[in-house]
Amino acid sequence: MSKSAKSGATLRDIAAIAGISVSGVSMALQGHPRIGEETKQRVTEIARELGYVPSAAGRALRAQKAGAVSLIVPNTSSHVFGHFYFMHVLTGLTGVANERDYQVSISTNPDELDGMAAYERVIRARSVDGAIVTSASVTDGNIARLVASGLPVVLLGRFPYLPDAVSVGIDDVAAATAATDHLITVHDRSRIVHVTGPLDHQTSIDRRDGFLAAVRNHGVDGVVIEGDFSEAAGTAAALEILAQHPSSDAVFAANDEMAYGAMTALASAGRDVPAQVSIMGFDDFGLSRVTTPAITTMHVPAERMARLATERLFALVDGLPVEDAHLVLPVELVVRESCGCRSHPGEGRSPEMSNNHNLI
Repeated sequence: MSKSAKSGATLRDIAAIAGISVSGVSMALQGHPRIGEETKQRVTEIARELGYVPSAAGRALRAQKAGAVSLIVPNTSSHVFGHFYFMHVLTGLTGVANERDYQVSISTNPDELDGMAAYERVIRARSVDGAIVTSASVTDGNIARLVASGLPVVLLGRFPYLPDAVSVGIDDVAAATAATDHLITVHDRSRIVHVTGPLDHQTSIDRRDGFLAAVRNHGVDGVVIEGDFSEAAGTAAALEILAQHPSSDAVFAANDEMAYGAMTALASAGRDVPAQVSIMGFDDFGLSRVTTPAITTMHVPAERMARLATERLFALVDGLPVEDAHLVLPVELVVRESCGCRSHPGEGRSPEMSNNHNLI
């Protein structure tokens, strides 16, 4: 028999060489006790020489599993693929899924009005063994229905109204408070504007609340302008600041894209960043490092969050207990030039500002 591997070898190919039935080959490769050790060894050797790769679908069928997990994003696909956050989430999720030889499906909505579609195709089809949910609004009742369906589910973010669901996230309140504290205590800013994300999302609510807590604690002026995480929202906020709050000396945006939009518009209007106006962002997904000046921001470990969420999902799929069901990862203040600091290569990150603790 040739020692060269045969591309696309099947159980039937192995059976023809071994001189036994296809079912006998299958049982031998599974280590079935009805097959003698000598036959198992010979079948295994033939399979290795042929380069036989077991079918993922076949393994899943034998285990009564679909061999796939889903990322549910109850937004449109353009929303998903238009933001750096989701690329980091996909990288973390698929990394773990590939290690398990699992497929990953992405379930989104066809439009902003069809809020149930992303969940329905997962619940009804039962074509996946579990799901990770991210970027759901606080008014989205479908998540509770998904969790109650019995399908293994892990949530990315904070969901205080679902205390029994497994989740992985960060403490957005503490992170936003720390960001605002930096502007006040290090740069002596006292008229600060916060540009929020959409306020039907818990992340945006928590970052706004952290900002408000900091300005209250320090007794400085704070203004809130609602945005939507887009660069255009940052630009619009800057125009509102110039028209209605011209004495503002700092802008803290709930993500880096809005921070960049605000910074560009303010600079175009003749405001010196950071001498006259400090700029602070949130996320650190790449944009903040390449702007001029580079944007001071809060580093969110989105890829690590997704990896840990996926590992917990597979534990649920395997029927294993999950310790620390509400995992909170630390975030870091990454100091760059837009706030008025001077960072250098290899420098800029503060110590981790929070430890893992219960979300609820």
